[in-house]
Amino acid sequence: MSTTPHDLAEEFPGEVEKIHAMKMADAHFAKLVEQYNEVNKAVHRAETRLDTMTEAAENELRRHRSHLKDHIAHHLAHGAQHG
Repeated sequence: MSTTPHDLAEEFPGEVEKIHAMKMADAHFAKLVEQYNEVNKAVHRAETRLDTMTEAAENELRRHRSHLKDHIAHHLAHGAQHG
């Protein structure tokens, strides 16, 4: 399990198996999860000052993470539909 805050298992407790199954069945969903994980790691690195960036850039990363999380939540609620 990752120690990075906001990983998907933490954000969607009880949905870990569904996330895994959907990643295997839906390439678009798998890409969303991959993008979320990459952005989440970048946010964590910025928040812990491992990577230096402007406050605006850090906030933009958080917005992007939130947008991806919303898409993932939509897919979890509505199955493998693209939207």
